[in-house]
Amino acid sequence: MAKKLTRHQMAELLAKDIPDGFYVNLGIGMPTLISRYLPSDKDVILHTENGIVGMGPGDAEVPLDLDLINASKEPVTLLRGSSITDHVVSFAMMRGGHLDLAVLGAFQVSERGDIANWDTGLAGTIPAVGGAMDLVAGAKQLFVIMEHVTKNEEPKIVQECSYPLTGSAVVSRIYTDRAIIDVRKGGLLVTAMIEGMGFEQLQAMTGCHLELCPNWRVLPCAS
Repeated sequence: MAKKLTRHQMAELLAKDIPDGFYVNLGIGMPTLISRYLPSDKDVILHTENGIVGMGPGDAEVPLDLDLINASKEPVTLLRGSSITDHVVSFAMMRGGHLDLAVLGAFQVSERGDIANWDTGLAGTIPAVGGAMDLVAGAKQLFVIMEHVTKNEEPKIVQECSYPLTGSAVVSRIYTDRAIIDVRKGGLLVTAMIEGMGFEQLQAMTGCHLELCPNWRVLPCAS
């Protein structure tokens, strides 16, 4: 079996693909790692649902302020020129199409770009909508970052989502620990795979049809 990308490697790959000048919301969990890997030569403005525009990385030497946290409730800082808003303004930014990109985790993504990320419907689980539905409806682009399969080796990229949807036909690109996949009207296009991974192997662990980009690239893995 081919090696997998670590979560930090996935976050670093995605961070490099964010264009300069973008306003970006990073969802709970793995997406928040992306803030650690944003290139210093890019001016990417991070938005949080609790009302920060211009979020910076946490600083262990700064006293903890529970009002300055990201979606994963981790401490953050304010960058020069940042601003604080109330929830009304923050969600108006999300719903009004003012965010260039949202990055979310997911339980499932379908071949047409549907995303399910707030409820598995399983007994004992606690549904957590948060602002995900507002983000998928309002952001100009939506990237998903997640493992390619579940802990039980079941595909998370599927023909049809079996979990309750967060949004329909909204995902633009999927970053997994095995590949980078663009979502197009004609289906899913693999643009990159980890070293040692064959396309047939990737297809076998995916629940829907994939196409391979002619000039796909190799993603180095950790040793």
